[in-house]
Amino acid sequence: MSNTKYVFVTGGVTSSLGKGIIAASLAKLLQERGFSVTIQKLDPYINIDPGTLNPYEHGECYVTDDGAETDLDLGHYERYLNIPTSQANNVTTGRIYQSVINKERKGEFLGKTVQVIPHITDEIKHRIQILGETGDYDIVITEIGGTVGDIESLPYVESVRQLLWEKGNDNAIVIHLTLIPYLAAAGELKTKPTQHSVKMLMQSGVSPDILVCRTEHQISDDIKKKLALFCNVKQEDVIQSIDAETIYDVPNLMLDEGLDTVVLKKLNLVSEKEPELKVWNAFLQKHKNPKFEVEIALVGKYIELQDSYKSITEAFIHAGSSHETKVKVRWIHSESLTPENFEKELKGVNGILVAPGFGDRGIDGKIKAVKYARENNIPFLGICLGMQMAVIEFSKNVLGLKDAFSTEMKNDCLNPVINLMESQENVTEKGGTMRLGAWDCKLVEGSQAHKAYQSDVISERHRHRYEFNNEYLAKIEADGMKATGINPKTGLVEIIEISNHPWFVGVQYHPEYKSTVLKPHPLFVNFIKAALKQSKK
Repeated sequence: MSNTKYVFVTGGVTSSLGKGIIAASLAKLLQERGFSVTIQKLDPYINIDPGTLNPYEHGECYVTDDGAETDLDLGHYERYLNIPTSQANNVTTGRIYQSVINKERKGEFLGKTVQVIPHITDEIKHRIQILGETGDYDIVITEIGGTVGDIESLPYVESVRQLLWEKGNDNAIVIHLTLIPYLAAAGELKTKPTQHSVKMLMQSGVSPDILVCRTEHQISDDIKKKLALFCNVKQEDVIQSIDAETIYDVPNLMLDEGLDTVVLKKLNLVSEKEPELKVWNAFLQKHKNPKFEVEIALVGKYIELQDSYKSITEAFIHAGSSHETKVKVRWIHSESLTPENFEKELKGVNGILVAPGFGDRGIDGKIKAVKYARENNIPFLGICLGMQMAVIEFSKNVLGLKDAFSTEMKNDCLNPVINLMESQENVTEKGGTMRLGAWDCKLVEGSQAHKAYQSDVISERHRHRYEFNNEYLAKIEADGMKATGINPKTGLVEIIEISNHPWFVGVQYHPEYKSTVLKPHPLFVNFIKAALKQSKK
């Protein structure tokens, strides 16, 4: 029998309070105390996973080593804990129902009427406990998406109620994250929304053990006392979470508030170690006190919602800190780049990153950005579609193949330098069918990629359907664009570089997914290093 302890994080009053950051910060503190911790996210929407969701709807889709398309909060979990997540770390209502319906079709319920209770709640409880039953973790933190009171969240809250009863007080607790709004007209903080939120949670049979209160202003002892009285918790269990300058400040703020101490006491756990956060705070010190600044143009087509590129902007922060450099992002919508204005829009930047994406919208702008970087010796990083655009631009403007394109955007193009992967040709369903997860890549010695990674073979995460067309490889290499990373099993070109350029790298994979506070991604580190060099010219 597993001795794993469970911590559930629920949210009240409003969404976007930062349950993921609180969960990750608590996990970081517990990890610093010597415990093995993981975090999972339960999402109440009916999509099987976020893979088919528009980035405008849900922000970026984060991909794990084992090929799960997941919620972007899993990126926070990995960036804080520096350990990989997996399929088991993200579960949606769609996946829960799909599993139960499949079991019903196979006759596994022996003819019983299939209901939300017990069949759906049993499946949720099973998914919650998968990670705990491996024996790899002392503590599993489970973040429940949405807000208490949402209809779609009810089965999750009921599953938590059952697990709390089954596990007992020492083995499972609930942290409820809520909002204490400040009314400027009255000049005071208001506790009533939190009281109502807790009341709603308790009506579902779940009493929070700890309240974490998001606030713009310091919460007084009187307010904590009032909350404790009306929400049925001890005053020491009311934790303030004041607005922070950066998400990376939150572990220190939670340490000051004693969140980890309260959690360990509730779970009847003892730790001899105090969280020191030495490496974390060294990173934070450099991040907050940069000696240099570079400006990077991020050229994408979802820039109205910057969460669409969350892992990229966080990777900039990690890499910037390693050089004591502030990375200022110039957000450029690729649709806005025209033949008349693209030079003006990109002028003065120290580096250009052409972002991932799908479809033909904004493609011409991305190609113009690549051309500007290539011709003006601006450090360039192309990711996934960005790498493909670099191949197309080079083919058009250096090789003279004016009709070079990708069959994703133009199915009948005469020179398909990018085309559909053979394994994708008969795929009709969209969800979870791309080339996903970690794949190996062999690097060419002496290349920019090899210098960055300091390794001959690497493993990186993918999410794509289209690939470099190897029929054009010899011609492209003869004119100066080199394939410097190849998948040893499939022969797929993973990395392209231009040899006579200061720093021009395109990658088919997503390096941003593997950048963490403790291990900034080497490609981003070298890209920022090249941008820093360019800025000093």
